[in-house]
Amino acid sequence: MNSDPHTRFQAKKKQSTPAFVYVIAWIAISSSVILHNKWILDTLNFRFPIILTTYHLGLASILTQFMARWTNVLNGRHKIKMNRRVYMRAIVPIGVTFSLSLICNNLAYLYLSVAFIQMLKATTPVAVLLAGWLLGVSSPDVKVLLNVSVIAFGVLLASIGEVDFVLVGVLFQLSGVIFEALRLSLVQKILSAEYKMDALLSIYYYAPICALLNFMVALVFEIPRVSVADFANVGLFNFVVNGTFAFLLNLAAVSLIGKTSAVILTLCGVLKDIILVIASMIIWNTQVTFLQAFGYTIALSGIVYFKLGYKAVVKVVLDSGAYAMSIGAKRPLVRRILHISVSLLVLYVLLRSYRPSSPFDKMSALGGEAV
Repeated sequence: MNSDPHTRFQAKKKQSTPAFVYVIAWIAISSSVILHNKWILDTLNFRFPIILTTYHLGLASILTQFMARWTNVLNGRHKIKMNRRVYMRAIVPIGVTFSLSLICNNLAYLYLSVAFIQMLKATTPVAVLLAGWLLGVSSPDVKVLLNVSVIAFGVLLASIGEVDFVLVGVLFQLSGVIFEALRLSLVQKILSAEYKMDALLSIYYYAPICALLNFMVALVFEIPRVSVADFANVGLFNFVVNGTFAFLLNLAAVSLIGKTSAVILTLCGVLKDIILVIASMIIWNTQVTFLQAFGYTIALSGIVYFKLGYKAVVKVVLDSGAYAMSIGAKRPLVRRILHISVSLLVLYVLLRSYRPSSPFDKMSALGGEAV
């Protein structure tokens, strides 16, 4: 038995944080940011999404500047030969598309449910593919086009099944998807390996220009209409929590990418989207029809196949089945709990999908009018 304290310290130091911790942290923080944004913009009636986005970007600019000067987290910036030419050629155009994407995405929260927004976001791979072809980043491929057509078909079914379809909100969300696709394609086209950045370093460079652009837009459309009462209605606590979680999301993204594989990232994204749809149904009483659920399932399946490929999908299914069987054999109680939980969840979604109009809905509406 080794009693050397230095050796024991080295052994403890080698013990790294399990990957599932980063997965849970990213899903929790990412979902919290989306749900809290919806809560502030819709439930608390703060109808100024551009101001909220400007606040997020301004806070991110300040915090990343602080981290660059007082920590070693952003030391990767020293490897990038950043000058005025590179900044104007690469950072500014990508920053513009990033800013427009954030503005359009947040504007959609004023008109659409979180569930329907997540369904529309499933079109992102389709938009990225088309943007890549348009900008010459990738070559047209019929097989790939057929793959993404399945995603588009699933989203189309989900849109047809949407009960509260608002065209303005759909246009804002699809515009956000398009600008995000252009941003990703520009990153791939303009930023070579020499300027490769992680999520946090990207925020360090993009946040200031995005905050400035958003502020200029807000100065025209929202700042003249906002009042102190609007800010007071939200409260300082909500703003602090919202901004903190928005920034922590960047840290969680960096940690997740560094600790997991592309397969885990894809599955995490799908799981997060499903959680957000269910959360929207519970928190805001969003009605998701069977056609929507069916269409969204097709879209998510298409996304997984598009990003991973046939062999990887088969491997994931087989590995998951083997892992589930091993848990069932070793821990039968856990297996029963999982079976019951999944069954109740499916039953809840089906009941909510087929839920007819209730007399209580009319009573609530009459009560609201009376107030």
